[in-house]
Amino acid sequence: MELRHIRYFLAVAEEMNFTRAADKLCIAQPPLSRQIQDLENELGVKLFIRNPHALQLTEEGQLFRQYAIQVIDLVNKSTEEIREMKQGLQGTLFLASVEGHAPRLFSEWIAGFHQLHPHVQYNLWNGNSDDVVNRVMKGLCDLAIIMEPHNAEGVEALSVYKEPWIVMIPSSHPLARHEESTIELAELAPYDLIIPSRASRLQEISGWFQMTGQKPKICCRIAHMLNAFELTRQGVGIAIYPASAAEVGISSDICIKELVNPSVTVSYVLIWNKDHQLSHVATEFIHYIKKHIPDSE
Repeated sequence: MELRHIRYFLAVAEEMNFTRAADKLCIAQPPLSRQIQDLENELGVKLFIRNPHALQLTEEGQLFRQYAIQVIDLVNKSTEEIREMKQGLQGTLFLASVEGHAPRLFSEWIAGFHQLHPHVQYNLWNGNSDDVVNRVMKGLCDLAIIMEPHNAEGVEALSVYKEPWIVMIPSSHPLARHEESTIELAELAPYDLIIPSRASRLQEISGWFQMTGQKPKICCRIAHMLNAFELTRQGVGIAIYPASAAEVGISSDICIKELVNPSVTVSYVLIWNKDHQLSHVATEFIHYIKKHIPDSE
């Protein structure tokens, strides 16, 4: 058995599709199928149940997958540490984040970490919370930042930042003429609202209104802050978003006020797959982050 057999097996086990796994490995499908068959013959068991339209791991395949992950993690870790003995910390950090303040957090951490470890490289990806969590669980990234609430099982989470919720109001709207820098939730009830698209956000915001005995009038649910900013600027509605939405742009067409009664915050958390052994560079990056966040342990 060679390492390539193990890597090929893990690729197929992750994709559950020979064609996609072959594309990921940059090889043709027939050779990949033969390599998996050779591995099964050597082990004397079937690792996959081959259905017409889907693959499924056998019980033996599930057990072999656990050992295969440990083997590859050990190979990667030993290779990294031997190289680092001569050249210092190196490797590539695969990171993912939601929008908002998360990209700024990663940028600040990378800037400081890069000064300490100039040989480390970075690969950053942005998406919504569901996509980001999915990449973490599939092993496509080492670390990620998402917003709470989250119900992702199998992840470790470290709180790294909090910010208030704000209200973006078209400057022509009557509420924009108030001199106060804050606005109470109850004042928004009669008007069309623009909110984040996550189902958990709709439940959260609806819960706030329920405490006031009112129901929100949702006209738009938006996945990206830029869209909320532009829709507000065009007068479509009033947007309720985390404070970093105000950083998208500055416009005389929009008035920004902090939401009060209730005064609520949103938390950003750093996550990683607790069932996956992190690389040395990812572990060191987490240690660096813990030293540079408020109230870190």
